[in-house]
This record gives sequence, C-alpha cells and structure tokens, in this order.
Amino acid sequence: MRERTFKPHNSMTVAEADVPNERLDEYIGEDGYYSMVFDFSYTDIDVPETGEWFKDSQWTWTDMRTNIFTNQLVTQDKGWGALYLENHDQPRSINKYIPEEWINDYSKKMLATLFMLLRGTPFIYQGQELGMTNIEMASLEDFDDVATHSQYKRALEYGLAPEQALKAVNKRSRDNSRTPMQWNTQKNARFSTSDNVWLKVNPNYPELNAEAQLTNQQSVFNYYHQLIKLRKNSVYKDVLIYGQFLPVKDKNEHILLYERQLEDKIVLVILNVTATEQEYYVDEQYQQVLINNYEDVLLDQSRKLRLRPFESIVLANYGGQL
Repeated sequence: MRERTFKPHNSMTVAEADVPNERLDEYIGEDGYYSMVFDFSYTDIDVPETGEWFKDSQWTWTDMRTNIFTNQLVTQDKGWGALYLENHDQPRSINKYIPEEWINDYSKKMLATLFMLLRGTPFIYQGQELGMTNIEMASLEDFDDVATHSQYKRALEYGLAPEQALKAVNKRSRDNSRTPMQWNTQKNARFSTSDNVWLKVNPNYPELNAEAQLTNQQSVFNYYHQLIKLRKNSVYKDVLIYGQFLPVKDKNEHILLYERQLEDKIVLVILNVTATEQEYYVDEQYQQVLINNYEDVLLDQSRKLRLRPFESIVLANYGGQL
C-alpha cells in the first residue's frame, strides 16, 4: 500500500494504531508503513488492561514519566512520532491529569508545555487550545456515545450504584471532547442557533470561549500560540524539531525534566507536576528563559529555582542571559 499509494505522492501519513514499542520499526522505520503513529501509552494511562474504564485506575506522574520517556526514546531511534493529549476518543486532558481543585490556566499551560516540546509532530484537538474541560451530564440519556452506554451497563453489572456508574462515565466518556466548540457567549456558544444541539454545550462557555481568549494575552490560547511561535523561531526551531530527546533524572519525583539537544545546543524543559511548591537547582549553562507559564521567574543567586504549583519553565544554554 505504501509503495503504490503514499510514496509516489510523497504523502505524510499518520496511523491511529496501538503499536507496541518493539514493533515501531515495522510501522515508522525507514521502510515502515507510515510516516508516524500516535502514542497511546500515556493518553490511556487511566484505562485498565481489561478496557473497563468505568473502574478508577490509579496512576502516578512517575508512571506518566516512564511511559512518555520510554516511547520518546524508542521512537526517535526508529523514526518520527505523533504527539497528542486529546482526540475524539478521549476525555479532556486537563480533567484526566490534574485534580479538579487545581484546574486553572497554570495547570493547563503546564500540560501544553509538556506536550508541545516533545520530539515529534504535535496534534492539537479542537478546544484543547482553549483549555476546554469535561462536561457533567445529569443522566445517561444525555450521552450519545455507544461505548459510554456500554460501560455504564457493565458498571452496574459490576456492582456500582447508578449514581456511581454515572460519575464514572462522566469522568471518562469520550463525549467530553465531543461537546460543541465554545466560540463566544452567544446561544449555544455560537455553535448552533438550534434549540436542540446534538450534545449539550458545556455550561462554562460564558467564561471559557475563543472570543474571550483571543483578546486576553494571558489566555491558554495565546500560550499555545507562543509555544508554536517558539517551535518556529529561527534560533530554536532546529533544536526543538530535530534535536534529540534526553530524559533528565532528578531525585525530586515531583518535577518532570527533559532536554532537547542538537550538537552543543540544549533546551531544558522543567515541569512542576504537583500542587505544591518545588525546588530545582539550575545549572549555570542555562542562561535564557524561552517561555514560562507564570508572570515571573523565582531564581535566586544560588541558582535555586522555586517552582510554584504546576509551573513550567523552558530554558536554553544559548541565545541570551538569565
């Protein structure tokens, strides 16, 4: 198929295929079937192996780190990766990875930083760039997705009470990412003028919508815009696109660190993945702040960096002075 259809047209192809790491060469290697494949290892981190996602599967950021870093290292050795946090088959990423009480613009921007600077091609799903959130449905009849109805039934058979089953599917249903796009404050978030929208509009649309974020320089949308500009910046794009992915080990498990390196040029990504303040000592070679999801940087003369809840900061060892 590749030889007869894709190759003659120099086509870029991406596969939605759950490929084990040991078979990546077959799919994305020099003679692989596709240009890239999506990595499911961290987006399905909350799904048990049985596929019964109504069960509350426990995971930690140590698990998340292992899954992301392992796939990054294997993929860069074989070919090219397709990055994503959200799609039509996932709930909203902010609700999956961040505790409810800490869902805010800082945590949304931290996830964006983590995702956008990995090695590979980032795919941004509709509404992700706004930080759209899950919706809470009042009853099973509000859900369209057939898998959600099936999981609800299985939850009842498993022994969950109806209210527990509803809570479980509200948390993980893929209808969470299929609600109407939130354009502005008009009726149905201006997705439709109909009185009956195919899925309910998230009631937070008066505050969370595209129109409001376009004019707010501190919005999640504009932060994604800054990350895209950074990836295209003539000084840093070669490192951020073609540079090697290198995990950085630190004794503090609450900080996720990785580097992108091309020859002697290095970009360091620092992420506080918790709701508590953390500390990290920054090597003197890093003198340039490329982007930060807070308004300032708390770095003292000893090079101790104070990281506030869900703070992300990106540094470089070239291009300026910190």
